[in-house]
Amino acid sequence: MATLITKNPFTGEETARFSLETYSHAHEKLLSLKNAQISWRQLKLSQRLELVHEGLKYFDQNREKIAVDICEQIGRPLAHARNELNGFFERANYLCSIAESVLKPDKLEDKPGFERSIEHAPLGVVFVISAWNYPLLITVNSVIPALIAGNTVLLKHSSLTPKIGAHFEMAFKNLGPYKNLLIQTVIDHTVTGELIEKSPVDHVVFTGSVSGGRSILRHTSHKFMMPALELGGKDAAYVHSDADIQHAAETIVDGAMYNAGQSCCGMERAYVHESIYDDFIIKAKKLVDAYTIGDPTDESTSLGPLAQEKSVKIILEQINEAKKNGAKIISGGNIKKISAGTFFQATLLTDVKNNMQIMQEENFGPVLPVMKVHNMEEALRHINDSAYGLTAAIFTKNLKLAHEFAAQADVGTVFMNRCDYLDPALPWTGVKHSGCGSSLSKYGFYSVTRNKAIHFRTITKG
Repeated sequence: MATLITKNPFTGEETARFSLETYSHAHEKLLSLKNAQISWRQLKLSQRLELVHEGLKYFDQNREKIAVDICEQIGRPLAHARNELNGFFERANYLCSIAESVLKPDKLEDKPGFERSIEHAPLGVVFVISAWNYPLLITVNSVIPALIAGNTVLLKHSSLTPKIGAHFEMAFKNLGPYKNLLIQTVIDHTVTGELIEKSPVDHVVFTGSVSGGRSILRHTSHKFMMPALELGGKDAAYVHSDADIQHAAETIVDGAMYNAGQSCCGMERAYVHESIYDDFIIKAKKLVDAYTIGDPTDESTSLGPLAQEKSVKIILEQINEAKKNGAKIISGGNIKKISAGTFFQATLLTDVKNNMQIMQEENFGPVLPVMKVHNMEEALRHINDSAYGLTAAIFTKNLKLAHEFAAQADVGTVFMNRCDYLDPALPWTGVKHSGCGSSLSKYGFYSVTRNKAIHFRTITKG
């Protein structure tokens, strides 16, 4: 068997070794999940919920170890890795809290002689293909609803973060007397496609690139299986003339720089009303200049190394193309090497145009381009002129204006006076190249279940 080796992006040291599984090995895992699902789905919902709560205790008992593993595998500052665990529990606990009300059968109006209802039946084995940039949050969105609803889970975590996948397996593989409920598989892209096409996978949840999403669609199409796809984003903010400028600058800069910009829902472009543009740039520059790069285990580090060195090429190409066409770098813009880590400085660009690559293509780096606009209509025109549609934000004191903005923004989520945050009570969804399907909220449960009609005639003649 080939071996997957992961390395710390800051020190270059090896952090883990996993055997890359063959199709045959992964298929056997899937069959064990298929068999386990038969008894798991027959449990009462309240019993499954209680056992999932037991599984969640593992993460609480191993908080620091998991945070360190995130830090060592993707280079995120340790303080930020700890914070991801807080978000993990916020989502997991909320999903658990609504499960019984969401999954109970929908009873129809009484009809003499008949009993009718709509049940939310599990799909079977859910194949969760997770991403590295938020290794806990992205995974918990699907794993918790899937298990509670009566599915079993085959988990393929990113090749950068298999240790996080192993934590999920430790927590949920065996719950009480029930075995093989969640199993991690470490496989390459070829085996992933084979598994979807040839093995009894009942549903696929994929988080990753647009090209990866297209590949998943090709593999699932002959099964008439619609996967849930969470893909790219080019999220934008509009700062209106009446906005609290300091708050807008702090929120947007944090949304652009957090996790070194390696987030599908990070702020990748800002449109600022011309009357406050200069003031916004002054405040944003001060904030961007304050970011500190360095050892991610150092509590003072606010910007870690890029998880993948190849990201530098994309970031530089976009910045250089923008500079060539008149954009100005107000802060940052340089690569820094510390130890074995490759860092990209927190970067602020002005004088950008909407047709530049940096305003159209995913950047996945700590870069914020800011464009001056005349009004909200112009901002919306630019925001919607994108292949992506994940989130958009408006900063204003005018609630009516925010509703008008929301009605016209072609995205899955619209924020007012905030950004880059997932509320577990709301569905996380995208349009256009940002994907299809929903996670979180009650719709996250509906995405891993199917409607099952119950139509009983309780009275017969004779």
